[in-house]
Amino acid sequence: MMDSMTWEFVLRIFVAALLGGAIGLEREYRAKEAGFRTHFLVALGSALFMIVSAYGFEGAMHTPEHRWDVSRVAAQVVSGIGFIGAGTIIFQKNENAVRGLTTAAGLWVTAAIGLACGGGLYVLAAAATFLVLVGLEAFNFILHKFDKHRGV
Repeated sequence: MMDSMTWEFVLRIFVAALLGGAIGLEREYRAKEAGFRTHFLVALGSALFMIVSAYGFEGAMHTPEHRWDVSRVAAQVVSGIGFIGAGTIIFQKNENAVRGLTTAAGLWVTAAIGLACGGGLYVLAAAATFLVLVGLEAFNFILHKFDKHRGV
């Protein structure tokens, strides 16, 4: 039988996966490098790392000879997600353009949303997801307006 805290942890990873998936759906719809599955997994993994970091070592944390800093794993998620994000960034010489920066930034913020869910900060995570989606769609809308004015 699972205790109430375990159910809370399950809720945290589910919310993280749903919010990350929502961002991923937008990226998938726009046919970007990282879509639904990638964002879903990044948010879920980040939430799980946060939970394990904060609660997974509870038995070992209450000994006088050990000092644990639960924020260390969260900091490593921030660094580690840069590796995945870097893989989405491509420089195209023939067009003299860099592609994938928005996708990399999206993965970065999706990891932050996952960490927030892992920490139980649901409202903050939902608000951040909303702002990400608004930002991505507003940017797309503005670009289309400029393209229409240029006759593209």
